[in-house]
Formats: sequence, structure tokens, C-alpha cells
Amino acid sequence: MNEPLRNPDAVLARLRTEAAKDDTDGAPARGRLKIFFGYAAGVGKTYTMLEAVRSAANAGRDVLLGYIEPHGRPETESLMVGLPALPLRELNYRGVQLREFDLDAALERRPELVLVDELAHTNAAGCRHTKRWQDVLELLDAGIDVWTTLNVQHVESLNDIVAQITGITMKETIPDSVFDEASDVELVDLIPDELLDRFRDGKIYVPEQAARATDRFFRKANLVALRELAMRRVADRLNRDVQTARLGQTRTQTWPTTERLLVCVSPSPTSAKVIRTAKRMASALHAQWLAVNTETAASAQMDVRSRHRLGLHLKLAEQLGAESVTITGEDVAEEIVRYARSRNVTKIVIGKTDQTPWYRFWHRSIVGHLIAISGDIDVYVIRGVEERTSQPPPGAKKSWPWKGHVAAAGVLTAATVVAMGLENVGLSDANIVMTYLLAVVLVAVKIGRGPAIAASVLAVLLFNFFFTTPYFTFVVDDTGYIFTFAVMLAVALIVSTLTIRIRNQLNLARERERRTEVQYRVSQALASTSGRHQIAIAAEEQLAGIFNGEIALFGIENGMLRPLVRRGHGFTESPTELDTARWVFQHAQMAGHGTDTLPNSQAMYLPLQGADVTVGVIGWHPRQMSDLLTIDQRQLLEAFTTQIALSLERDQLAHEAQRILAQAETERLRSSLLSAVSHDLRTPLAAIAGSASTLLEGTLDELTRQELARTIYEESDRLSRLVENLLHLTRIESGSMKVDKQWHPVDEVVGSAIRRAHRSLEAHVVETTISTECGLVPMDGLLIEQVLVNLLENAAKYTPAGSVITVSTDRTRCGAELAVCDRGPGLDEFERERIFDKFYRGATTPSDRGRGAGLGLAICRAIVQAHGGEIRAEPRRGGGSRFVMTLPIQGQPPIVEETPVDERSADG
Repeated sequence: MNEPLRNPDAVLARLRTEAAKDDTDGAPARGRLKIFFGYAAGVGKTYTMLEAVRSAANAGRDVLLGYIEPHGRPETESLMVGLPALPLRELNYRGVQLREFDLDAALERRPELVLVDELAHTNAAGCRHTKRWQDVLELLDAGIDVWTTLNVQHVESLNDIVAQITGITMKETIPDSVFDEASDVELVDLIPDELLDRFRDGKIYVPEQAARATDRFFRKANLVALRELAMRRVADRLNRDVQTARLGQTRTQTWPTTERLLVCVSPSPTSAKVIRTAKRMASALHAQWLAVNTETAASAQMDVRSRHRLGLHLKLAEQLGAESVTITGEDVAEEIVRYARSRNVTKIVIGKTDQTPWYRFWHRSIVGHLIAISGDIDVYVIRGVEERTSQPPPGAKKSWPWKGHVAAAGVLTAATVVAMGLENVGLSDANIVMTYLLAVVLVAVKIGRGPAIAASVLAVLLFNFFFTTPYFTFVVDDTGYIFTFAVMLAVALIVSTLTIRIRNQLNLARERERRTEVQYRVSQALASTSGRHQIAIAAEEQLAGIFNGEIALFGIENGMLRPLVRRGHGFTESPTELDTARWVFQHAQMAGHGTDTLPNSQAMYLPLQGADVTVGVIGWHPRQMSDLLTIDQRQLLEAFTTQIALSLERDQLAHEAQRILAQAETERLRSSLLSAVSHDLRTPLAAIAGSASTLLEGTLDELTRQELARTIYEESDRLSRLVENLLHLTRIESGSMKVDKQWHPVDEVVGSAIRRAHRSLEAHVVETTISTECGLVPMDGLLIEQVLVNLLENAAKYTPAGSVITVSTDRTRCGAELAVCDRGPGLDEFERERIFDKFYRGATTPSDRGRGAGLGLAICRAIVQAHGGEIRAEPRRGGGSRFVMTLPIQGQPPIVEETPVDERSADG
């Protein structure tokens, strides 16, 4: 017998357990985690843990109390006396002194065992990890064993259930993986009545906390439900431990720690009765149950009626709560027992129908073989009763059973003609026999099992009729031929049977390969596509050819379920079909054509179920209404729905992340804008208001009046530039800025910019170096002029009076290069990377009035990038900074030809 099948989850658990025990490359083995698990506060988790650690300390283990929360309970505090304890780390949070577990001190101390109470606790700000369970994982990675405590309401996967029971949503939870990977879990239990007595006696909470807890949490109904939940969680873990332990056995046997049933499903009409019986048995035993169909090589020859009936039986089992599984193999009984042992099944339920003696003579009883090899697994045989079968699919065609036999007879006739030719050339009877055997093999390969068996018998008869004396009769003179006939028939039957089996196995392998290739192709198409619309197009194109029909995906748009790909025709435009799709979306259940729900629909609809919610619906519309999906096709389509749902959910999460990032960036920009603009508005407005109020006094001399008027003008100009920059930024951010590229002389653009910035440059010397190779450049003259004005004003703000500011142009491989150089304090590497960010300002100038809002250079970068160029800041040799923008040059400037003067016009 082959090696038994293994449960993947149990195998992984076994591997993790063995990996935890290994000490590879001299690295310390990972520590072991033990959780004292309870259903509520006060059941005695910490007390039980301290009792156990005292026993461990007495046995010689190096133990350390890392963090214990006694909750003011004297009996708990008494157990801590005499045990080495780690000093707690004190942190100040908003004026409150908090005491937390000191992870670094524990790692430095490196005890053999450390106790860390309250695994789900949230650490205070300032600790290395946000959650205490992260501290515990670091201790485990360091090879330190950890004991801790946990309540059932703090397990992440049970959070919603606890909220339904108690009405309280726990914010402090641990991932299920931490609980599942613990080496040991000890359930600390207490009868709810005793827990309530302790609660009323004040042994759990102080009176103020007790009053709040009584109102919502500490009620007997809640405690009973939480107790059952905790026990079930521990029982599930114990069941996994049993499965893991069974993998270590040389021979996997059934361990009847819990009841698990397996019901055998086949196309037989009596399978429905067997499934219902298994459901009643599972309910009575409170057991899990599996519905298993064994696919053999002969399954490939199953007609449409049988496939349809098998699909209905598996669907019935799923509706009744079974886990449906399809396994493959040649010996049905052996495959069932092998799979049952791998899943720790304790009882097998199988049906048995009345069979004719002739059938029992030629076929081995599956039931008898199953009972013989079942070993310690109980087998329940349900006598089958022929029941009224469902109607086959309307498109099921009845095949003519004699068509293959006629073809087989034709092949044998041709073989007889060839054999006569061989006899005429003097070849022996052995060659003639081999010719017939070759014909039988050909029938088995090309036609099928029934015709091959008929061909085996016909080959013997033809050999007797044409090639043994007396000829043309079925009588033989030599009795030795009887043995030849028997051997010939046996060999023909064996060869044909083996050939058919190999052919069917090959067909199964090809079908599995095709399904794998199809799944890979679809997964690749979905993985390489982004956007709901593109995902829908890719899925519909891939699946339409696979399932021989029209595929449509539906999703929510503007609060309504609509087709993601609007074709303007087809079944997706029907209001009735849209109603069916909406029902499937709302109820997350399959419906439509070929189902028991809304069966009059034109298409079959399946929900696209994501990790948490239904993200859409997929519809399959057959090319002919008589077509139905086989059970294999339906399972394949369901597998594709999972892939498509995950792709749509991935895209939805990506859009949500982009929206959140954009919203956060908008909030950051709004905050920065208010912070920057409020200062830059307040300063000039204060200066204008002060100067204007002084002017109103009327007792000032002319020089003072002119000075105040100049101040008002300069500050107004400053406000004007600020508003202009804000307007530029608004146009850039909204995408309304248009770049009108024309061929402009660089020297004219540079000269115009210097003239516009002359007020800012009054205290500086401006030098220009214009390259003759950089004449005409394609650009938006007004926008590039604005870039140069911003660069010049920026240089004037951050350089001392009297210093030289240089504007230069040059032609490089990348295009036209325009540079503004100064002799200011320069920029360090950090500032050179951030200087073009919005609202970033450089070092403070001697007079802070000269500082801007940090928008000018950001506008420069946006304008230059809109031209397809780049701008950068770099240090200048000898001190200062150099701001360089490079504009691409594509094509050739227009040639301007002089227009000759019309002499006739001149002569008048």
C-alpha cells in the first residue's frame, strides 16, 4: 500500500515543532511559550502560573518574574515572595508614572524561564514594541522560555464573537499565530457561580471597577458562553496536537479522540440516502463529517447523466454541512481507507445496492474490500433503495451503445484480412495470434473498455473459424487449440484492460495538467493586471474560452451593482439578470441557471468573496441554455472566483491606500500652508497697518512720510508676490497650467527676468554669461522667465549685500542649461535634497522679513518638469550655491528668411 496521505496543516505543524527543537549551526534553540488560558479575569491564571513556577524553581530551574500583575490580591502576592523579580521600567506618560516590563534587562539577565503576565497588554509610549506579545516573541527568539496569561476575549479571531456575546469590543488582542504556535496551553477553569462569588467578595476588582464590570461583562450568561468558547478553542488546539502526534507514528492509525465521519459519494442514485443518513449520524454524535468521491480511471467514461447526478450528491452534502473532497486512485476501497486514516476518521458510511450474481462474479465488492482493510475504523453499510432520480441535463445526449462494437468488429475484420495474408506467406499461427492481439490493443486504445472485451472474444472466434481445421467452423480437430484459445482470450483481456487503464490514467493526467495550466494562466493574467476594469476584462477573456460561455463580472459603482465591463448587449443588460446578481451579492450564495435558487435565470452567478466582504459577482451564461457545468467545472470556476475576488480586493485596497495617502498629504499641505502663509501674511499686514496709522497722525516731516510710504509699497509688493506664488501653486496642483512651447531667444528671457527682479537685486551685482551656442530654445517664455525671477529673488534673499549673482547659459548633450549662481552660505547635502519641496525654507537671513513662504523653488521645479527638464541645486566652487535647470531641445528652430521688397510697390 502506498504511503498514506498527509493533512497539510498537520504536516506544517509537525515541521514547526521539529524546527523548534533543532539547534542548527550552534544557534540557541528557540524558547518555549506556555500560556495559562482562561475565559475571564479572576479564574486564577496568574495564581496557577505562580504555583507552577514555584515548583519549577524548587526543581532547580533558573526562573525570573519579569512582570506580574497581582491586582491587589493578597494570595497572589504571597506566591511572589522569595522568587527573583526583575525591576520594572518606569516611564512618564502625560504626567502619569507608568511601570512596564523591562525587555532589555530580561535579555541581559537571560534566565532559563521568565514570567510575563497579561500577554495582550499594550505597552506605554517609549517601549521598543507596541504590544507585550512582541516582547515575548523577542524573548523566545533569544532562547528564553516564557510563561504568560491570556483570556479568551483577547484572541483576535474570537474578538467579533466576544463582542456579540458581551457587547464589548476588546481593543487589546493578540494574533492567532502567537496562540497557535505556543508550545503548551493550560486551561485554567472555574465554575461561573464560584467566579461570581469571588467577584461579589471584591477579590477580582476594586469596588469602582466592579460596578462597571457587573453592568456589562460579569453576568452569568456571558460567563457561561465565554467558558464554552475558551474550552472549544483549547479543544481545537488539542485536536491539532493529536494530528501532529499521529504524524510521528510509523503506521498512521486512527486515534478516536473525537468522532469524525466519512461518507462515500458516487453517482449511484442511492447516494442521496447515504448522505442523509451520514448527516443524521454526525448530528447525533456532534461530529465533523466528510463527503468523499473517489475518481478512478473509469470515471473518465462516465456519461453526462451520471456526472450530473454526482454533482447533485456532492452539492447535497455541502448543503447539509459536509466538507466535500474528491480523491483519485484505482482501488476505491484502498483510497478511501488511506484518506480516512490521514484525516483521523473514526467511522466510514457507504451505500450498498442489490447486484446480480453475474455482476458480483465479474466485479470485486467495494464494500467487502473496504470492510476487510478498514482495520480499526468502523464501517457502516447502508442498504440502497432505488429512488426517483433527478432529470438529466436537457443537453445530455444518448450515445449509441453499439457504435463502438461495430467499430471493433471492423478492426477485427481488417486484422483477419492481414492474418490471411500472413498465412499465405507461410507464417506460423503465433504470428496470426499476435496480429489479433495487436488489433485488440488498438480497439482498447482508440474505442474503449466494452468494445475491447468484445474484441477479445471475437478475436478467438475468428482465429478458430478461419485458421484452425476444419476451416469455417467452430469445431477443432486438435484439442490442444482449446488451451491456445484460453490463453489467447486471457492475454487479450489482460492486455486490453491494462491498456485501457493506462489510457485513462493518461487522460486523467492530461486533465490535471490542463487544469493546472489554466489556473496558472489565469493567475498570471490577474497578477499582471491592475484596475477593476482591466481585471474584469482579463478575467472575462480568460474564463469565456475555458467554460464555453459568456462571462461577466459585476461590482459596486456609485452604490449600485453594475457590470464592470459595459458591452451594451448580452445577458448583463437584462433587469431580471441584474436582480439575480444583486441577490447573490447580498446573500453571498450561488444562484441562477442550474441551481435551486432562481433557476429560471439565463446565467449562473457566484459571489466574489474577499477576505472580509463580498467584492462582486461573476456570471456564467452558457452558449446553449441546455448546457450545465459539470462538478469539475463548477469546482474550477469556484477556484477562479477566489482568485478574482482577491485581485479585486487587492486593487480596492490599493486605491484605498492611495486615497488615504492623498488625504494625509492634503492635510499636511493644508497645515503647512496655514502655518507658512499665516506668518507671511501677518508680518507685511502688520507693517502696512503700522505705517498707515503713523501716517494718519499728520505731524511727520516729508522724509519720514516717504519712508513710511515706501514701507507700505514694499510690503504690499511682498503680499502681491505671495498671492502670485499661491496662484501659481494652485494652477500647478490642479493641472490647469498649460505649457505653450515656442522657440525663444535665451538672452531675451534672461534679460526680461533680471528687469522684473530689479527691486530685489538693487543691493547686488548681477553678471550674465550667455553662450552663443544657446540661441533659440523651445520653451514657454513667460513660465521660464518666472523660474528665473524666483531663482534671482531667492539668491538675493540668502546672500549678503554687494555680492555677485551670476546668470549663465550653455548648450550640453541634454539640452539648454540655465544657471543662477551666488556667493551665499551654500547648502548642505540634506538641504539640497529638500530645497525644492513645498513650504521648505532655508537658513534664517539676517532679517527674517526677507524670508518667503517656501513656494518659489517648488514652483520652479514644477514648471521645469512640465517642460520635460530637470532642476537641481549644487555647491559652487569657492563658496555659495548654483541652481541649474536643463531644458530639452528637440528638433530644429525655424529658419527666418528675409522677405524681398516689391520694387513695383515701392515705385508706387
